[in-house]
Amino acid sequence: MNTTDTPLIEVRNLKKYFGSGARPVRAVDDVSFAIRKGETLGLVGESGSGKSTIGRTVLRLVERTDGAVMYRGEDLGEASSEQMRKLRSKLQIIFQDPYASLNPKMRISAILNEALSTHGLCKGPGEREKRIAELLETVGLRPEHASRFPHEFSGGQRQRIGVARALAVEPEFIVADEPLSALDVSIQAQVINLLADLRERLSLTMLFISHDLDVVEYLCDRVVVLYLGKVMEVATTAELFERPLHPYTQALLAASPKPDPLQATEPIALKGDIPSPIAPPSGCVFRTRCPHAIDACSKTVPPLEELSAGHFSACIRKDLLSAV
Repeated sequence: MNTTDTPLIEVRNLKKYFGSGARPVRAVDDVSFAIRKGETLGLVGESGSGKSTIGRTVLRLVERTDGAVMYRGEDLGEASSEQMRKLRSKLQIIFQDPYASLNPKMRISAILNEALSTHGLCKGPGEREKRIAELLETVGLRPEHASRFPHEFSGGQRQRIGVARALAVEPEFIVADEPLSALDVSIQAQVINLLADLRERLSLTMLFISHDLDVVEYLCDRVVVLYLGKVMEVATTAELFERPLHPYTQALLAASPKPDPLQATEPIALKGDIPSPIAPPSGCVFRTRCPHAIDACSKTVPPLEELSAGHFSACIRKDLLSAV
């Protein structure tokens, strides 16, 4: 990993509400984090925690409700349509569904050429064909695949094409929005290794969104844990998996399947279901399911505090730390 101290992407108090009136859906509610150049930041949490909404809001595929997303110190929310169009070459996304994200009526050459032409990156047919061939080889496909349609490829191959499309414009930052969830387990490892290789070879900065903790542990430098649109914990990957501080993170890790039964831990029983983001609980949003909740948890929104170097947690039960 080759990083600098200055964040390439900085998310400040980001909010994204859907709907209007007194009871909007609070999909993302006051989220902050930073991603340094060359770093891969993992974003984890259960379905409905706001992971994909954050990824799309960061790239302005959906507009924020409040807060700021800074790219190289500039607020993307203040950029004009023309400025955002130019910035798209630096900020790309790999979509979750490799079947729905590719136009079935376009050949692969046309799909990749669309990105190149939009940003004026190749000036002639020969240059475009050469670049398309390079992109396909970069993601483990052959140049002759350019003449095929998406339905002629497997799910894993389609996702490789999605990766090639994101790389076509030579981006600095990529949001990988659960890029493995629609793939067979046998194919997932190939795409994981591809992303890891490209990250090192091209010095990519990534926001990697996933619910697969094993993949996050392998691929990411740091991790942000979300619950109901709020950040519960932030730490380096090694620190988070070795010493999780927040009760929600502890429950997630305990529930993660382990290939070695001797390494398995007893699952932590969580009460009830995830509350509705239309009416989140008062105080700590996790308190209704937390095995350690006390009355004070309903009265105070816990701040995200740095409890050790680079390790942040949002929980008022500091008395539990001695047991970690």
